[in-house]
Amino acid sequence: MDVIIEKAINNLSKNNMAGFYVESKEELLSLISMQLKIGEKIGCGDSVTLEQTGVFEYLRKGPYTFYDKHKPNLTSVEKREIYLKNFSVDSFITGTNAITIDGKLFNIDGNGSRVAPMLYGPQQVIVVVGTNKLVDTVENAVHRVRQIAAPMDAKRLNRNTPCVKLGKCIDCKHEQRICNDFVLITRQFLKDRIKVIFIEGNYGYWQIKIDSTWED
Repeated sequence: MDVIIEKAINNLSKNNMAGFYVESKEELLSLISMQLKIGEKIGCGDSVTLEQTGVFEYLRKGPYTFYDKHKPNLTSVEKREIYLKNFSVDSFITGTNAITIDGKLFNIDGNGSRVAPMLYGPQQVIVVVGTNKLVDTVENAVHRVRQIAAPMDAKRLNRNTPCVKLGKCIDCKHEQRICNDFVLITRQFLKDRIKVIFIEGNYGYWQIKIDSTWED
């Protein structure tokens, strides 16, 4: 384990959040399975990382009641019903846009359906994050999420926002803007309610770390 990741895990603990480290997708799924109980209700946030690591597929096939927001042909009404159910699930599983070395989680959301259950409701929140999303400061997290992750996610969602065309954020007022909710989680009242699992590698929309420097 990288010394920086170990430091982040220790700082998460100081902030009443648990931290874990795995090196592979297989280890990730095994660890997630140990955090879940057969038959429990599980919700999820929109996450490229969870798709890339096979977590969504695991939950669909597992012995759980999975509120799958990615089912084909869901209506907006059906999606909203899932979003509301997520507040009462046993476990909510999601990614995060960035995490700082001092143990803080930063996210930007469009309508709040992902960040809201992270803040309140589910008994347990499991956050899966690639080691490439570890940054040194909150300011660095905000900048990189807005200038790298958000434009790429807007493109994935087929939005017609300026960032899709320009490849960077200009703080637009477009009606399809997805950078609406800026949420920084610095600590939890309930110890270990939030569990952060670092997985080695580059996942989601981010930059890579080369020789202890951050490069886009």
